[in-house]
Amino acid sequence: MRVRAFAKINRSLRVLGTRADGYHELRTVFQSIALHDTLTIRTIRGPFRLTCDHPACPTDGTNLIARAAAAMWTAAGRRGAPRDVAIDLRKRIPMQAGLGGGSSDAAAALRALARRWRVGDAKARAAAAALGADVPYFFEGGAALGLERGDLLFPLRDPPGAWVVLVLPDFGVSTKEAFAWFDASKARLALRKHERLGFREMVNDLERPVVAQHPEIGRIISALERAGASQAAMSGSGSAVFGLFSSRPAAIRAATRAASASRRTLVTRTLNRQSYQTLAAT
Repeated sequence: MRVRAFAKINRSLRVLGTRADGYHELRTVFQSIALHDTLTIRTIRGPFRLTCDHPACPTDGTNLIARAAAAMWTAAGRRGAPRDVAIDLRKRIPMQAGLGGGSSDAAAALRALARRWRVGDAKARAAAAALGADVPYFFEGGAALGLERGDLLFPLRDPPGAWVVLVLPDFGVSTKEAFAWFDASKARLALRKHERLGFREMVNDLERPVVAQHPEIGRIISALERAGASQAAMSGSGSAVFGLFSSRPAAIRAATRAASASRRTLVTRTLNRQSYQTLAAT
């Protein structure tokens, strides 16, 4: 069995405060993009095994795929640790980039193993919520509003399709670091009571404190804006920056100009909800 795990960008990410459980209260707009990892699931004899073609990707029990496998094994009513299945991960979504690669991989593993071990959708979704705040989104795809930790989801009307330029600096940013910098800064932006939910005010509240630590991200955003992006911003907690363009030639030109010795670029496209759910299921 082979399944695809698609990346996301955050078209908006507002940090509204700190919750009693230690997480941050968020209001974010997710958007699926076509860049994806691939999980190949095989039958083997013996303990569960995870392999990956990216040397920096952990393949032990800390990987969300391994945790997803354990959750589905338990949900299927089986005892002990998962066994008799191997997952080979072909990694294409950059790590520590704010593109949701680990969460998407986990969601893809949950969906695939739920089918394999005959676990109901409700149990798979409950496991997704337990694994991480972003994981439930990858059961939905398309454009969605995320509230609370980002895991209370409301589907939004898909905007017109766009070509996406991803600019990837030669450094990553951990989510923990980004929120710590936010908490330590005075960059908090209060949510105005009259502000409507949806695509208004596309702002990433983590962008300013992360740029203060990594000015290169700010330079990339400016370069994409000069290249004609309809929106350019850091995705999630970074370090990836995205720019949206109406045509593929314009996106390719912008990607070529933005590339340098310390940056690499990718050109992909947005996915609406129907396309996402069709492609993620195969």
